[in-house]
Amino acid sequence: MTDQTDAADGDESTPGPETTSDWGDWLPRAVATADPDGLSLWYLGCNGFVVRAADGSTLWIDPYVGTGDPPRTVRMVPVPFDPRDVTAADAVLATHEHTDHVHGPSQAPILAETDADFYAADDSLAVAREDERWTDRWDVSDEQFVEVAEGDSLDVGGIEIDVVDVHDPDATHPVGYLLQYDGTTVFHGGDTKPHEGFAAVGETYDVDLAIVAFGSVGTVPDKETGEPVETKWYCDENEAVRVARALQADRLLPTHWDMWKGLTADPSALHEHVRSFEFPDRLDVVEIGDRVDL
Repeated sequence: MTDQTDAADGDESTPGPETTSDWGDWLPRAVATADPDGLSLWYLGCNGFVVRAADGSTLWIDPYVGTGDPPRTVRMVPVPFDPRDVTAADAVLATHEHTDHVHGPSQAPILAETDADFYAADDSLAVAREDERWTDRWDVSDEQFVEVAEGDSLDVGGIEIDVVDVHDPDATHPVGYLLQYDGTTVFHGGDTKPHEGFAAVGETYDVDLAIVAFGSVGTVPDKETGEPVETKWYCDENEAVRVARALQADRLLPTHWDMWKGLTADPSALHEHVRSFEFPDRLDVVEIGDRVDL
């Protein structure tokens, strides 16, 4: 049974101090100086991405540089950047309220350094405003918080963003994002599982890349007792492919498989699950820090 109280996946009860990057500042510098032909994405580990368009528009989605809550949630990948080193950001998007998706020490310094806006659903904004008090602890104003809901559309620079319904039973109000730029469409569903509404999304949009959280079933210590509890927070192999098939996505990029001790998985196993289906046509297995060009 999955422990669904508070943040199910990575749940530091109070944010700690800012984390120092294991890699220095090369990744934020690479993003800021990139000149993509269309859209470029860099994988930040966990479920985080930074997206940069040819016109310079730059989005950060679920960036997280926390270390979890050892020994319950133990980070298994490096901390790839210091948020205080970020100079290129027009917006930060959050998919849901869990700590590894809304996290003050990871995201508030980006807002403070760049004056970017923070787009999130109501429960995610409540974490930033009330639980973590970003405006008190960092140089962030309440005007930088922008509430979104399913069905909303917005523009950040030249990137068009549609907010869509997703299915994450461990979250209280999750949302997904469809990013569209110059004929290219990217789906980021947070920690979604298969959802009946994805078929309609696949019929409406020409999805080039579907980003889908993938992991194993494992044991995680219970918050209260410390006893190991069987836990499933992400899609398994078949579910990840079901999401991509429903979206009619040309490419599937699995995420989150690298992050938490006990829930890691082998994304190359997905090759056997996708090869007999029309969608997705391609599986993109990337590691933290990798760049994907579309």
